[in-house]
Amino acid sequence: MTSPNRTVESDVAVIGGGLGAVAAALAAARAGRQVVLVSPSERLGGQVTTQLVPALDEHPHVETGGVSASYQRFRALIREQFGGIANPGGGWVSRLCFEPAAADRAIGTLLAPHLSAGRLTLLRGLAPRDAVRDGDLLTAVRCASPEPRPGADGKPVTEVRAEIFLDATEAGDLLPLAGAPWAVGSEGSDAFGESLALPGGPHPRAVQSCTVGFVVEHVPQENHTGPEPEGYGRWRDTQPFTLDISGWDDRTHRYRMFTEGPDGHLPFWTYRRLRDGAALGGPDATLINWAGNDYAETSAIDDPSRAYAAAKHLSRAFLHWLRTECPRDDGGRGYPGLRLAPHLTGTPDGFAAEPYLRESRRLRTARPVRQQDLEPVGGSTRAVPVADAGGLAMYHMDLHARIGAPASAYAPTAPFQVPLSALVAEAPANLLAACKNLGATQVAASAYRVHHGEWAVGEAAGVLAAHCVAGSFSPARVLADRPELTRLQRRLVLDGVPLAWLLDVPPGGAPLAVGAHLLAAAGGLAGPRAERLTADPAVSVTERERDALLAAAARLLGRARPPQVEPDGDGLSWAAQVTTVGAAVDRALETPA
Repeated sequence: MTSPNRTVESDVAVIGGGLGAVAAALAAARAGRQVVLVSPSERLGGQVTTQLVPALDEHPHVETGGVSASYQRFRALIREQFGGIANPGGGWVSRLCFEPAAADRAIGTLLAPHLSAGRLTLLRGLAPRDAVRDGDLLTAVRCASPEPRPGADGKPVTEVRAEIFLDATEAGDLLPLAGAPWAVGSEGSDAFGESLALPGGPHPRAVQSCTVGFVVEHVPQENHTGPEPEGYGRWRDTQPFTLDISGWDDRTHRYRMFTEGPDGHLPFWTYRRLRDGAALGGPDATLINWAGNDYAETSAIDDPSRAYAAAKHLSRAFLHWLRTECPRDDGGRGYPGLRLAPHLTGTPDGFAAEPYLRESRRLRTARPVRQQDLEPVGGSTRAVPVADAGGLAMYHMDLHARIGAPASAYAPTAPFQVPLSALVAEAPANLLAACKNLGATQVAASAYRVHHGEWAVGEAAGVLAAHCVAGSFSPARVLADRPELTRLQRRLVLDGVPLAWLLDVPPGGAPLAVGAHLLAAAGGLAGPRAERLTADPAVSVTERERDALLAAAARLLGRARPPQVEPDGDGLSWAAQVTTVGAAVDRALETPA
């Protein structure tokens, strides 16, 4: 690659422009670090903007917990733009559906204080093209226009230098450039015994489908039917184009356009509706991201330009079917009044600027997150606990068609965590994953890929990066030093990041919040509290629960014995016990061993 035309230096470099990148940059800047955020697009937000999925895929507890304070703020900023309407789009797939421009404005509001303070530098229209290493360290990433490769070597090059680099790209583009170990496609069932993995050995080409969504309004008095797209018949018959869906329960779920389906399903039209005309005035607008326009013939990772063009052509064909052959609720065929809405998508034609990617290259680690790690454990409502938790997520394992393997796959999960170890590369030593490229199998990553999961991964990576810069640590050293890992986790909780599923103890600066999340993440829950998602802090603690809290305190300090705790009387509440034990952990962390 040609020599750089300019050099930008920072403490932390976040490469990418999606939700993980935004969350990572916010977290590192919040900690007072100098951050550069390098986005391939002029618009930040990825899934909610350029990939056109501003109907948030979330878990059922999102309104009360299980996400960080910064993610809650992002959601609140969107609702504020619509006068506090809870769901401006009224789409039934999510509690919050909205026009993508609302995400643009919310992200701008979140970043503004750091930009004005000079902590954050934002470079738009640049993608990683090359990486420079010095032994085990990544020293620079060279970025240029993300436009197709021909002639790219003649384009201006910006060299980004930093102490810690975060790969927050949508497809894990920095991993191969930096020489980090990575995986893609299905690891195969032989690797980890996952029931949702493809049979046998690895299938690196079996990448999940991508989708180029589009937004339409319905104007019944107009006719927007155009020429039949080339290859329309093949797409119609092979996808096939239909409003019906084969569900994970092996049943066919039947939908109608504007009315309830014959088996009671809500209308197709309101599934991902982004604009509820009845609530906001003006016409409805809905996002079309459906099985009919899932594209699974070319990998969007291996050949992104070709995949985008083909996926967009498929979506044009599906739109033509909706206008001409879709069964009407009144017994006819086709809805010719479906009109593309470029004024809402922010693109010239009403289609997404980028394909919605359900998969990326993933960091290869010695112990990736697997399907079994996200499933319920025994009678518990929680997944397998992880001691190095850096955040929370919850979504089912949802695998769409994979190249060469068209059947979808699904499995429920229990509420789970984000292991910090899944973000740390073996090499380079100063590279972190900060998007859906964390160290997880294809199956497990399908549960982290959604909006709040990507945000949680990015935020954890940003806090870890800032901590490493402040202490001159490598990420691996932080993970290996139990007291230092506890200090990092304490910082996460103070920043409003939950480490454990305690819906009635929100994270933050209160002593109970810090102690509860640290101790619970370290295995300090016992008895009924370990089997539910609430702590009921006012209820008294049992002897078994007190012993579990003390054992967790010892683990947080990397010691064989717990710290000294003041004697307690009988009938002490869980909150009081946690606060007392948590204070003892804090004192021990401040005292040299």
